[in-house]
Amino acid sequence: MALRLLEVIIPEQHFNEVSEVLKQNEISDFWRTCSCEFSVIFKIILQVEKTEAIIDQIESKYKHLDSFRLILYPLEASFPSPKEIEEKFEESTSGDSSKASLRVSRQELYNDIFDNSKLTRVFLVMVFLSTVVAAVGLVKDNPAVIIGAMVIAPLLGPNVAMTLATTLGDYKLGVSALKTNLSGIAFAFAISIILGFFLEIDPGKPEIISRTIVGYGDIILALASGVAGALAFTSGVSTALIGVMVAVALIPPLVVSGMLLGSGFFHESMDAFLLLTVNMICINISGIITFLLQGIRPRSWWEAEKAKKVTRIAIVIWTFLLLLLVLLLFYKIENTV
Repeated sequence: MALRLLEVIIPEQHFNEVSEVLKQNEISDFWRTCSCEFSVIFKIILQVEKTEAIIDQIESKYKHLDSFRLILYPLEASFPSPKEIEEKFEESTSGDSSKASLRVSRQELYNDIFDNSKLTRVFLVMVFLSTVVAAVGLVKDNPAVIIGAMVIAPLLGPNVAMTLATTLGDYKLGVSALKTNLSGIAFAFAISIILGFFLEIDPGKPEIISRTIVGYGDIILALASGVAGALAFTSGVSTALIGVMVAVALIPPLVVSGMLLGSGFFHESMDAFLLLTVNMICINISGIITFLLQGIRPRSWWEAEKAKKVTRIAIVIWTFLLLLLVLLLFYKIENTV
């Protein structure tokens, strides 16, 4: 795992208290940089998996102070090197590092996902580009072009944000993510309908047919997509390629449904929309479970209790809807046979 540089700005009289917290957590790589206006600045190098615990301890004690600040940076380079620092940490913890959660801190995760949950002009432009590129690939029956549309992956952020909001019981983040997600889906669907009206759509092309047939394999793919999307953020790796997994479950069936509806193929359009719905439900269920298994929880116990209730309700609702769709899928398969 990578390292992080944490800056703590604190009133000077609390210098010894913060130093003691760091020593108790076996953090040896920290130093005091300067004192100015009765404040002291700590610079702390620590492993990613330790950042959440340290930030929670310091924040809970000093968040009421006006001059208190916490700033977290990724550590790009240092001397000694990050590898040497990590080896030093492993020696000092005597092998206990294996018990740590190998993910970024809740604060860093929240910051990244919150930015991706916002409804902005850039997001809508990305949705537009992804929809148009996917439509061209589907009309030309060109898988490479369709993959190009999925690399843009505009719906990754708001979908992962919905799962995190459910896990944390965060109403504000949930509303923002839901608004962005529905706006993106509605915008892409509207563009697809317009393209379907003007373009000549052949529902018999393989790339289109594959998005109008819902099978059990699609459920497995969507569940895997949700896990990959959540891990992309919690592991701190680039979301560019992992976003393709979420995009493959959302953008193509959404565009196919819209274009078929615009061309008058109503039955086929509903089949593609069914696939989109199944994928959305699976992505949210697997994303929530992934966050829970990684130990993502609110900081305070009363927030954790609220989050547990919200998460349970959400899982029950999503699971119930998925079972209904699976029964519908089973019914369609039996009638087809």
